[in-house]
Amino acid sequence: MTRGFRHTMRMLQALGTLLCIAGCATSAPGQRSPADPWEPLNRNIHAFNDTLDSVTLKPVAKAYEKAVPSTARLGVTNFSRNLRSPLNLINSFLQGKPRDGFTEAGRFLANTTFGLLGVLDVATDMGLESHDEDFGQTLAAWGVPDGPYVVVPMLGPRTLRDALAIPLNFLADPLLHYDNSSVRDRLYVLRLVDVRHRLFAAEGLIKDSTDRYLTIRESYLQRRQYLIHDGDPPVDEDFYDDFYDDEYYDDGEEPPQSGQ
Repeated sequence: MTRGFRHTMRMLQALGTLLCIAGCATSAPGQRSPADPWEPLNRNIHAFNDTLDSVTLKPVAKAYEKAVPSTARLGVTNFSRNLRSPLNLINSFLQGKPRDGFTEAGRFLANTTFGLLGVLDVATDMGLESHDEDFGQTLAAWGVPDGPYVVVPMLGPRTLRDALAIPLNFLADPLLHYDNSSVRDRLYVLRLVDVRHRLFAAEGLIKDSTDRYLTIRESYLQRRQYLIHDGDPPVDEDFYDDFYDDEYYDDGEEPPQSGQ
């Protein structure tokens, strides 16, 4: 294992703190989700991640927001997203989506050259839209099941399948293969702070949640299904069965038939 890869693993472990803002309450017996059989352990890890984030990345991201103008922050965000293009490209081809793969290749070439290494997102202005793909989505396309929901220490919410794909996602990061460690390390930190800053908007959506752990878990799982199915996830028939059982059968009524 190269020094650069070991360093990347350590640095990107902190990324999980960006998604971990839940409490540490536990579910009542019999209410545990089948998708989350390790919930008590996951909640403890989630609480640890939350505490670590509150004393590290979160205050740094707040200072970054105050000190750096919005135009400069947008440039950092564009740069970070441009570095994701190789990951999108590889996985688009692996999933049998060559059109998306060539689009990502065009985006990376346009933004890296004409967009000043991605600081400017000229590719979107050219009509080349990004398609977020990763190795977890590729494994799903190949038929690998989700597995249990897990909270990875310092990396946050995952399914077991996505957790197993983490090293492959790291290897697709162009910065990992950049030899100048001094520049590379600074760029890692800058990207990390930028991602943490962008999560402030997501925090606002769940600040009034009575159980942040459950809110984040369900949001993550739904988001993954959305991405895996390219924005058209299948209907959860079990959800509707449970809904009708609760709403109709308990009142002695029959549920509506399909098409009514």
